[in-house]
Amino acid sequence: MTETLVERAPAKINLALHVRARRADGYHELETLFAFLEDGDELRFTPGAPGFTIEGPFAAALGGEGDNLVLRAARGFGDAFGVSTEAAWVLGKNLPVASGIGGGSADAAAALRVLARYHGLALDDARLFAVADALGSDVPACLLGRPALGTGRGERLEPLGDLGAIPVLLVNPGIAVSTGPVFKAWDGMDRGPITAGGTLERALAGRNDLEAPARAIAPGIGDVLDLLAVTGPMLARMSGSGATCFALYGSESQRTAAAERIRAAQPGWWCLESRLS
Repeated sequence: MTETLVERAPAKINLALHVRARRADGYHELETLFAFLEDGDELRFTPGAPGFTIEGPFAAALGGEGDNLVLRAARGFGDAFGVSTEAAWVLGKNLPVASGIGGGSADAAAALRVLARYHGLALDDARLFAVADALGSDVPACLLGRPALGTGRGERLEPLGDLGAIPVLLVNPGIAVSTGPVFKAWDGMDRGPITAGGTLERALAGRNDLEAPARAIAPGIGDVLDLLAVTGPMLARMSGSGATCFALYGSESQRTAAAERIRAAQPGWWCLESRLS
């Protein structure tokens, strides 16, 4: 019987995201602190007859996609390493789509990791990161899968010390936000770099420069942040280009109480209780 391999695709959050400049190539020069959660999507890989199935609570949002990032990652891997990547893929889509927590990028990175495992390749192989970079700016960070400072487009990574299992609450008001319009609406003002220090210290001193343009496009983001602010977090911020926001708490009981409060106030919102990994 052909073995099925299972790979997690953890949610990504940007603890801070400083936009420094617009670049001539259409991208933006960034400084961002990446962190990852214990929870996220799940990818199952069975070598053999090709197929691609999406399951889970957010499967319908990807139902019309003809070329998912998972399949693009598999093709890129096959081209880079000269191997067959024919397989039946099953993606458990547990994270909302276009929500600033790296869902598609995390799925692509999971595909690269599971293919590397299957073919006996090291996960720090430079060719693997080159494939990841070609797929999207967040894919290298999701492939690394640990706290890191990202510069350039976010693809140049400096691993940072682990933060520990800090309780995290993710909240999305049911809004999908496209990254392009948010970056386009950035006001072009350089508000300075991410400071030196410990990872959490740097996060607390940081900001998300995309929050203001994202809130202008999707005002519901402000409603989320207002509700999170009154739950006593050590940090509450929008992740990426939105619309998902996160809050870090000093204890799991605080996080749980915050989640209960938000679910009671906004039962239609998506909430995920997790921890930093």
